[in-house]
Amino acid sequence: MTVILHASIDERRATGRTVREKLAPSGHSGWEPAADRPDPVPLLEEQNTTREANLVPARHGRMLVSPFTFYRGAAKIMAADLKDTPTAGLNVQLCGDAHLSNFEAFASPERWLLFGLNDFDETPPGPSNTTSSVWPPASPSRRETTVSAKPTCTRRPSPRSRPTGNA
Repeated sequence: MTVILHASIDERRATGRTVREKLAPSGHSGWEPAADRPDPVPLLEEQNTTREANLVPARHGRMLVSPFTFYRGAAKIMAADLKDTPTAGLNVQLCGDAHLSNFEAFASPERWLLFGLNDFDETPPGPSNTTSSVWPPASPSRRETTVSAKPTCTRRPSPRSRPTGNA
């Protein structure tokens, strides 16, 4: 039997602080397209060679609907844009489809409310680029919904939705 040892919570916090000193969340704020940036159309065409050929037109049709749906199908373009950006030095499971619709709240067996991904297609392992791969698709998504840019809360959260440390 293989035993996987995980760092303690305190060790993970210390690692997070060290990484934040190495690459602050603002580390990508000055991103500019590379001079040799690849044309996105050939990137998508290359990716189509590994897809079911009869489904590619439907995929392209969905991508044409709006900026939000385009970004949903453009993970390879974003990966090409981010490949030379600073990384935090942590390897993570990357989500190529990290738009707001693929996040949700989950209940843990301990009755804690957890927030995370619910869709794991196009998720290779790779270096962490902080939050740069999540928020660009969030902006077009927000423009296409009736969600306010300023969150509001109509009632206080239930005490059961907050972790207390008690199982």
